Amino acid sequence: MSDESINRSSDISFSVPFVHRLRVTDDVCGTDFDVLRGVLDGGDTGPARVLLVAETALAASLDRLVARLSAAESIDLVSQPIWVEGGEDSKNSVETIKFLLARINAADLDRRSYVVVVGGGALLDAVGFAAAIAHRGIRLVRLPTTTLAQADSGVGVKNAINFFEKKNWIGTFAVPWAVFNDTRLLESLSDRDYQSGFSEAVKVSLLKDESNFRWLCEHAEGIRRRQTDVAQRAIHRSCILHLQHITEGGDPFEMLEARPLDFGHWSAHRLEPLTEFQVRHGEAVAIGVAIDCIYSSKVLGLPERDMLAVCHCLTNLGLTLWHPQLLPFDRLLRGLEEFRQHLGGRLTITMLRRVGDPINVHEIDHGAMREAIETLRELQPQLQSEATPRIETSAFDSIDYSNR
Repeated sequence: MSDESINRSSDISFSVPFVHRLRVTDDVCGTDFDVLRGVLDGGDTGPARVLLVAETALAASLDRLVARLSAAESIDLVSQPIWVEGGEDSKNSVETIKFLLARINAADLDRRSYVVVVGGGALLDAVGFAAAIAHRGIRLVRLPTTTLAQADSGVGVKNAINFFEKKNWIGTFAVPWAVFNDTRLLESLSDRDYQSGFSEAVKVSLLKDESNFRWLCEHAEGIRRRQTDVAQRAIHRSCILHLQHITEGGDPFEMLEARPLDFGHWSAHRLEPLTEFQVRHGEAVAIGVAIDCIYSSKVLGLPERDMLAVCHCLTNLGLTLWHPQLLPFDRLLRGLEEFRQHLGGRLTITMLRRVGDPINVHEIDHGAMREAIETLRELQPQLQSEATPRIETSAFDSIDYSNR
């Protein structure tokens, strides 16, 4: 036996390089198709092998994409498109995952193949989870078709399905091969789905960019009315703030005790199953952000004018900030423990001291949180009745909430 001593405890830190590819296009199914083709690299093995998975409701609008993929010499579209019902139901059952894995297996995809998924955030989550666990990871290209997914989850590195009536209980972290935020893919959205996505833009600006939050307040009415220039700007800035958090030391795989991008989500994740997912994720996040801003105002010193500006901004975006399932309070409060369990360790909730100045807290004053929810219920009629407020450019020094 060698005299060389044996090191019985070795802790070696290492990092793995990733590339996150974001492309902003106007018509990826048409004039911008070459941008998509450019990220589908088959390498030395011939044409890139591609499986297309999309929401059933999009079938008629994706004819051009299917035709372009089929005709491209550098692409081998391995089967007819796989059509899956979208919405939260797509991630409420493991049967969706079993179905997707069976189709991936039947197409003989490998780790250098591509799954191109076109749909809203729920379908992106489900398909992304299947792609992440097949062969320990097949390259995933996301084409989000909702404002919520383009502004937030589409650029993220999380995939999951719901289980035990809990949001995202089964899932993975996996960096997508590429994400395409395409303007034309948003055209078929209902006003409700279009507007609800901007709650995540408000959320991330509250955490990271006070000037962008002020801009959202000023342009909320135009965004609600689907004015393309302001809506595109709002989506892109939100997307970039999320992407910077992920790629610039923001704990993308949530190894630390805090997950700041889930500001407002502890109650949102609880509210969704309480309403049997009749409340959209973006709508629940709007309510959750409002609740936590009111709590931050009561407990942590967030100025009341800023709290009111948040509530008015969300309302002017077309979002309703109350739902009867917020009560009874004790039932909603179980969302705190579910939130803690999902991350592990001690409870860590991100709140606000100022716009752009988040703080992590490890205890919630239940009495103050109950008051915050009651305050939101009392505010809701006033918020709905008032017209778009005028937000001054001097960071909320003077806000006129009178009717226009």
